[in-house]
Amino acid sequence: MRAERAKVAVRGTVQGVGFRPFVYRLATQMKLNGWVLNSAQGVFMEVEGDRDLLQSFLLRLEKDKPPRAVIQNLEFSFFNATGYDHFEIRYSDPSGQKMVSILPDIATCAECLREIFDPENRRYRYPFTNCTNCGPRFTIIEALPYDRPHTTMKRFKMCAACDHEFHDPCDRRFHAQPNACPRCGPRLALWDSRGTVLAEEEEAMVRAIEIVRQGQILALKGIGGFQLLVDARNANAVQRLRARKRREEKPFALMYPSFDLVSRDSDVSELEARLLLAPEAPIVLIQRRSTASQIVPEVAPASPSLGVMLPYSPLHHLLMRDLRIPVVATSGNLSDEPICISEYEALKRLEGVADYFLVHNRPIVRHVDDSVVRVVWNRELVLRRARGYAPLPVHMKTTLPDILAVGAHLKNSVALSVGKEIFISQHIGDLETSEAFSAFRRTTADLPRLYEAEISVVACDMHPDYLSTKLAQNMQAPLHQVQHHFAHVLACMAENELEDPVLGVSWDGTGYGTDGTVWGGEFLRTDEESFRRVAHLRQFRIPGGAAAVKEPRRAALGVLHEIWGNNLMIDPRLAPVVSFSDSELLVIRRMLSKGINSPLTSSAGRLFDAVASILGVRQRVTFEGQAAMELEFAILSATDEAYSFGISSSSPSIVDWAPMIAEILIDLQESKPVGIIATKFHNTLSEIIVAVAREIAVPDVVLTGGCFQNRYLAERSIRRLSEVGFKPYWHQRVPPNDGGIALGQVVGAARSALATPQPKGAEV
Repeated sequence: MRAERAKVAVRGTVQGVGFRPFVYRLATQMKLNGWVLNSAQGVFMEVEGDRDLLQSFLLRLEKDKPPRAVIQNLEFSFFNATGYDHFEIRYSDPSGQKMVSILPDIATCAECLREIFDPENRRYRYPFTNCTNCGPRFTIIEALPYDRPHTTMKRFKMCAACDHEFHDPCDRRFHAQPNACPRCGPRLALWDSRGTVLAEEEEAMVRAIEIVRQGQILALKGIGGFQLLVDARNANAVQRLRARKRREEKPFALMYPSFDLVSRDSDVSELEARLLLAPEAPIVLIQRRSTASQIVPEVAPASPSLGVMLPYSPLHHLLMRDLRIPVVATSGNLSDEPICISEYEALKRLEGVADYFLVHNRPIVRHVDDSVVRVVWNRELVLRRARGYAPLPVHMKTTLPDILAVGAHLKNSVALSVGKEIFISQHIGDLETSEAFSAFRRTTADLPRLYEAEISVVACDMHPDYLSTKLAQNMQAPLHQVQHHFAHVLACMAENELEDPVLGVSWDGTGYGTDGTVWGGEFLRTDEESFRRVAHLRQFRIPGGAAAVKEPRRAALGVLHEIWGNNLMIDPRLAPVVSFSDSELLVIRRMLSKGINSPLTSSAGRLFDAVASILGVRQRVTFEGQAAMELEFAILSATDEAYSFGISSSSPSIVDWAPMIAEILIDLQESKPVGIIATKFHNTLSEIIVAVAREIAVPDVVLTGGCFQNRYLAERSIRRLSEVGFKPYWHQRVPPNDGGIALGQVVGAARSALATPQPKGAEV
């Protein structure tokens, strides 16, 4: 049979996952000749042999691929053979448009873990052990394609043993770009708060462990930046960390040395266990047990859940194996700042926070936090998309122009479309500080530089005061503004590969509406070009505007004033009224009556705040969403009861929550338990969604926005919609909060930009 040549192009997540050595082993095993190489567009190869063997080879490429590889496109053509006499791995080709997916940083694999705890292995207790199946990726890459000269490992010349592994196609470390060992790789050091070297390598590790055991605060340079570690059993240490980090009540994440210890303190489901042990190794929100006495209350005040992760790097494994206790492992920053990535930056920014610094000399290119997930309706829901997930793309069905989306103001991330892929950056955070804004600007430049994109459109939010919007307005490319809640809906549609029309239920705290008011309780019907606001929650005024975000009691007074004017604002039995002084109440009543600094809002998030305040759950918050979270925590009953509400026949329909508030006040007067009232409130919101869905009669219903981080609300809404014949969709690997906005902005801009790029200031 005459030999033929197959020319093959594989695109997707195929670099840094051992794909080329897999191809080499498969081809040599099947006695096929040719070559394979990395390029900026993916992995390319030419393979010669009989047609039947080539067909089998192509099938096995997809069937037997490495576990972390994702093949999004495999193209091949057959030609005459050229007479290759062996199979080889060729040097990478850096030319052409950059389209390959960069792999996220991957948790240590089982094989490397065995080596670092094997006294006979040359990598015994080496904290930077990795192979083609694990290790740093996104945090060390400087340019594509993913080769050692394009990473921060280029400064470390491999020793003879590592070099042999790197060039042996049959070795697990063949072309493992961060490959290193104690002789030639990065090294540890322990510094004091002034940067004085106190110890190096193994001694640094031993002393760092003792520092944590003594209740002191250790700043650890990890994969994507610094973490702050303290003993989670030591209340004084945790409180000291809170005071120094300026983080009053927001729960801290925990790192446990083993899964067995996690299961002692928490009720871990099968899916939560899988997430804890997955290569992404995120922080997983799980239900704590009342017997979890070794974790002091100061770690997660008022929360029935714990944010838990397991060690994911060799350095973490070594520390936690020797510590044998759970530790707080929180981002190495002050509140509202990005995490530090350089040891010298950390010395400056964490001065007065950390007592000691465990550092290493492998540079970090970009900051990447730990990801946060929770399980909703038996699926993972990513709440913070960072290590393990970013910058993996969302695949689209059509080719898009190069669009850069700059995201929102809170929980910011940015996104970039290249071909049919939309790459989403790591979590950047709230753009409240100069450090956060600087990190945001670096990331908006970083993604286009990596992919050498020629930006044709810049997409942003409509809010004129967002710093992200202001930056977009100063860029050279045409500007396209996408309404905030429409962007939420589009992000969920893109992730779930949905076509128009859908009914988007987009609920969050705040977003700039097309009418200039504050939106947040929206029902949007999509079409091919834009959307129609078909319903929204009844508006009310929030006295003090932005101040109400930190004071739920202000939202409560706005709700009461909307229904009864000032009549109930002097009732001393109401918790929000009691929380103000008489003079403060007088000022607020005037503000509401005259509409002074009291913007109108339809926000579901502010309605959560108002109810939390009325129930006495929370009058002031120390972090975003705290009141809504504690209202969810208050749920004690599985009752199916709900409160009354109304829906107008106007266009758009207005959902009137006033009957619900009146019945809540009656339940309070009758001393009904707060847990029962909280449950009925959540149930009512789900029934509102079902009622509007029935009115609009679109089969596909999308649940998006920060309110659907609430597990009870999301799961009940999913169940109720399904029961009455609708198809509910929600987020999975793209956050429902503003961390997913950039994806929706790209899609929104693309709908118009594919036809004609819009001039600056154009709106969807």
